[in-house]
Amino acid sequence: MPRYTLPILGLEIAFKTDADAGRVNAAKAYVEELFTRLNQGGKNLSKEKLLTVLALSLADETLLSRQKLKDLEAKLGTLLAKAG
Repeated sequence: MPRYTLPILGLEIAFKTDADAGRVNAAKAYVEELFTRLNQGGKNLSKEKLLTVLALSLADETLLSRQKLKDLEAKLGTLLAKAG
């Protein structure tokens, strides 16, 4: 399993993952993009609060994606049942 050490949002993070370098770098870029977007509001929030909002935002996106996947799987199952 590859080991990565990356600077993310000013923090040096070391971790192991099965993901390839391209996926890791894409995830890092996405987190940094979201952080920048959240930080643009002009509010003087601490990094901890911004990171918490970022974590909640990512969790919400994950939950929505899971629900969409479930819905698509159910529709596919219905279509396959009708076709069979």
